[in-house]
Amino acid sequence: MGHLTDSLTTRQMAVFEFIKEKILARGYGPTVREIGEHFKISSPNGVMCHLRALEKKGLLRRVRKQERAVARAIELAPEILAENKGLPLVGTVSAGMTTLAWEQCDRIDFAERLNQKNYFTLKVAGDSMINAHIADGDYVVCRKQKTAQSGQLVVAQTPDGEATLKYWFPEAGQVRLQPANSALEPMYVKDASVAGVVVGVVRHLE
Repeated sequence: MGHLTDSLTTRQMAVFEFIKEKILARGYGPTVREIGEHFKISSPNGVMCHLRALEKKGLLRRVRKQERAVARAIELAPEILAENKGLPLVGTVSAGMTTLAWEQCDRIDFAERLNQKNYFTLKVAGDSMINAHIADGDYVVCRKQKTAQSGQLVVAQTPDGEATLKYWFPEAGQVRLQPANSALEPMYVKDASVAGVVVGVVRHLE
């Protein structure tokens, strides 16, 4: 983004940062009135002058009324938006000590990694996979496929149409669906099929 903002005046940079913060925080940009109130600019034309300059320099895009129900909605330019997608990747944490590099500029976009056409998500019910750190209420992200290697964690469908989250172990004439809970016994079925292989787990702690 640096090369785009190099030519901005201090005032233009402040206005741009205010707009970017609003868009990233709440999903849509500020109104001309909000910008004017924040920077104590009494004239709407004064605000529009800054917006035109930012648009001309490729930082903003003002959506016209025919494109969006809200007249002159403000959007970040696609290049700027791409740089701010995802969460900051500040390092790798281990069982020992590490340093969190808060100023590191890398970002990781989980939506880009997990939001793919052949992926689907299921909410976990029950504790049969608790020893695999998959708890009741978690979400598993699965890659849609009909086969799996022995030992892979899969969403399997039993002959009666029920779906279950288990480790997949084909054996002679049957399939062992192994839970990750020492209190539970494995399931043995003859005609189970694979609906998908688990590629990620999402847990919200708040």
